[in-house]
Amino acid sequence: MDQLLSLAGQNLISPIILCFVLGVAASLARSDLSIPEAVAKGLSIYLLFAIGFKGGVSVAAHGIDATLGLALLAGVVLSALLPLVAFALLRVMTQMSRLDAAAVAAHYGSISIVTFVAATSVLDSRGVAYEGYMVAVAAAMEAPAILSALWLVAKGGGDGTKGMDSALLREIMLNGSIVLLVGSFFIGWATGEDGLAEISSFIVSPFKGVLCLFLLDMGLVAGRGLREGGKILRPAVLAFGVLMPLIGSVIGLGFALALGLSNGGMALMMVLSASASYIAVPAAMRVALPEANPSLYLTLSLGVTFPFNLTLGIPLYVAVSQAMTGG
Repeated sequence: MDQLLSLAGQNLISPIILCFVLGVAASLARSDLSIPEAVAKGLSIYLLFAIGFKGGVSVAAHGIDATLGLALLAGVVLSALLPLVAFALLRVMTQMSRLDAAAVAAHYGSISIVTFVAATSVLDSRGVAYEGYMVAVAAAMEAPAILSALWLVAKGGGDGTKGMDSALLREIMLNGSIVLLVGSFFIGWATGEDGLAEISSFIVSPFKGVLCLFLLDMGLVAGRGLREGGKILRPAVLAFGVLMPLIGSVIGLGFALALGLSNGGMALMMVLSASASYIAVPAAMRVALPEANPSLYLTLSLGVTFPFNLTLGIPLYVAVSQAMTGG
């Protein structure tokens, strides 16, 4: 418990968390503070490229083994399974329609790449090593959750869904964030340590500063979501937004233990299983489930689960992984 409190305290006073808190506070206070959309997009591109490239370099140094393939398979299974758990929980805890519950559940089977990046930053700052291929696992966990959500709706009659067509498939497979993450991963893998040495001054040293600015923008967005979506966040819905990440992290922990991941890899598997998408899945839901309420799933994933994971969840998952591995 002392270790957990220490980790949480260190996390809460770190620059990246305080920048997020500043953004939320400014938004709730209705400040005119804002980050231009083009700048926010540029920050996002930088972070995705940096984390993908460094992950590829790590795999190049480590080499490919059976654990990599098993980890990718585990990611796909987790992404398909977690929406089923989230859907069942939503139907028990809330009065959401089947359509809205399926749309929300899809977000909790997919991943938040920003939460993943923040977790890697915490691990790096503590000198905790992790498997570089976890970046590839993150990319593998985007699409299966969407397919699970469509199956849940179709199983109940299919009202309000357009089903899987070429437009949706393109939206899933060619989502810009996934293309960049996977592409930069392969570039890092192909160029290895020599490639990293050439651009380290660009993707290593400035990384945390860029992450601070990006999380400031995320705080502004989350604050707006909380301010505007307060009417739909009933107590049971709020409780789901905190409970589901904890359930997901426990399931992810089980998979990580079965795979024999390192201390850092275990923490990242828990983070991926606990996070909720607010970029790729919302875009897919607009195409696949246009009748679902976007205010509901966006406010839950970005306004409730994302702040919880960023402030309390990450130190909890790191502490648990250390306790399980003796790290």
